[in-house]
Amino acid sequence: MPIKYVPFVPEPIEGQAVLNFNRVLKYKGVDDTSMTLERGMPLYEVEKLESVGENKDNNMVFRGECITTCAYLKEHGIEVDLVYIDPPFASGADYAKKIYIRRNPKVAEAIAQAEQEIDSDELREFEDKMYGDFWDKEKYLNWVYENLLAIKSIMSETASIYVHLDYHICHYVKILLDEVFGEENYKNEIVWCYRGMAIATEHYTRRHDNILFYTKNKPHCFNWEKITEELEESTKKKYSYIEESTGRRFRLHGRNISGSPIQNNTDIDIKWLKSNPELCRIDYLDEKMGVKPRDWVVMDYINIMSTERVDYPTQKPEALLERIIKASSNENMIVADFFGGSGVTAAVANKLNRRFITCDIGINSIQTMRDRLSADGAEFDIYEIKDGVQLYRNPVQTMNKLKALIPGLKNEDALDSFWEGVITDTKNGSMPVYIPNLMDSSSKLLDKVMMNRIIHEAIPDLPADTKKVIVYYVDITSEKEIYDFINEDDSTAIEIELRDLKTILDDVVIEDYVEFKLSENEDDLINRFNISIDRFSSDRVYEKIREFNSKNLLNDKKKNFKPIEISNEGLEMIEFISLDCENSEGAWTSSSEIKIDKNGYVILNGNKTKEFWDGTIKSERKPLRLKIRNICGDETVWMIGDE
Repeated sequence: MPIKYVPFVPEPIEGQAVLNFNRVLKYKGVDDTSMTLERGMPLYEVEKLESVGENKDNNMVFRGECITTCAYLKEHGIEVDLVYIDPPFASGADYAKKIYIRRNPKVAEAIAQAEQEIDSDELREFEDKMYGDFWDKEKYLNWVYENLLAIKSIMSETASIYVHLDYHICHYVKILLDEVFGEENYKNEIVWCYRGMAIATEHYTRRHDNILFYTKNKPHCFNWEKITEELEESTKKKYSYIEESTGRRFRLHGRNISGSPIQNNTDIDIKWLKSNPELCRIDYLDEKMGVKPRDWVVMDYINIMSTERVDYPTQKPEALLERIIKASSNENMIVADFFGGSGVTAAVANKLNRRFITCDIGINSIQTMRDRLSADGAEFDIYEIKDGVQLYRNPVQTMNKLKALIPGLKNEDALDSFWEGVITDTKNGSMPVYIPNLMDSSSKLLDKVMMNRIIHEAIPDLPADTKKVIVYYVDITSEKEIYDFINEDDSTAIEIELRDLKTILDDVVIEDYVEFKLSENEDDLINRFNISIDRFSSDRVYEKIREFNSKNLLNDKKKNFKPIEISNEGLEMIEFISLDCENSEGAWTSSSEIKIDKNGYVILNGNKTKEFWDGTIKSERKPLRLKIRNICGDETVWMIGDE
């Protein structure tokens, strides 16, 4: 439940964009949107999960949504100077994380001695769905509109925003941006051209994205000279003359005049040339700024072998963000990305001496950003917004499990898709059940808007003999407020019961299991304490592997499929280990950490090595807590006793 609601912007919201869409697109949900905007941005409790470095610049990574992150920033008076967002494209695609089985460290030493590379057959992988980019167009535009208003409310007066989309929805969002930021503050549609997409046969091949560039006001920060491109080598060669006194390269424009020093392009007399400007012009190479910034850029997606690649499905090139950040911000300004993804915006901002704020709803995104920024030497704090959305690992997984978790819930094909199914008892018969879609931000909060929709749109279509419905919620404005609203509405005689979904999901997460030993070597001051991981078990990973094996065995007509198998020790399921030698509770401080890459090599405290993991982690001081992340992204913390 929110602590309170924070206004989107100081002035009243008129909702022009939504009204325009009502005329042009017959936009649905206008009243719902207006009520949401009037209520404001929900402000939730925020917990600091981890501190990386001293973080004097107050760099922040949030696990949460754009609107709830903006509410926190606005409440604390934090403004940002540049926003780049790469939100969902409404592309209709599923995005999944590739999960690689690591090497069993028990055999790492033998592999190293034999100087063997990993056999391709041994690099086993499966996929874990992160999110689906499937949207109803009206809900998407509603959602974007609210997010844009939230972002605008925390932008400084000289700030800019870049919105990265593609052909699916870009032109609709352009209209919303005109309404939110004003047509007069539209600067450019930047076209990013790339190679590598599939060749089309029924239309022109699509090989570009669209980036819409707006400012909040005038004046605004724009450093065009910082992104001026160098002259091409073929152009530089035209500056073939060298001025003896200065060594400056130049070229001439003009006619070859008989008897003049220009005639044979030799022994150029600079003084003579300068005294005859009507006959020729001198162009110096060092006075050319190069190619001025254009509204299109040719830049390929990240090469599969690139060092910046982090295996995130929608990762964008650092060079693209470098161009945007250099152009529209100065050093020490705050750069924000509210759909952080792989963390490219924060990473580039840090390298360019800017401060950064970023957020994302997915745990895999937060972990990818955290590891990437830590390896770059960035200092930051990680926060979690306690909005009730992060129930399991991510909304996709939670939605996949809900039906199995609710006692007695069964499918009912006769009901509209609004209802998840029915629960039957002897008193009330079949009771339709509503479950909020955690992947649709407009339905996660049970408020008067949603309850009004249930009463006046969903319930009237139910069978005539329906006596009662059950409405589950993740978050609610107030149970009393909603029950009062129900009681005041006399349009239906059907009983409505509210149930908190979190009570069902409290025990869903089964934490991973580990066996480890702590030992001390007083002769080694740097690696004095050693933790040896002897056994690791993760029900979550086992479940994903069973699903993968079953599916592939069923579809394997040639019987060539080799199922993924895990050793008795289970250490192949570990991706990341961290020791906290500072705190026994509260925000995590990583005093020593190891990440095992997909090939089994160790990344020690952010530094890549060519060593295989040996099943241990060491620290200079005595560790108080141990954190292990499995290959699916679940993290579990264990206290370290005195044994």
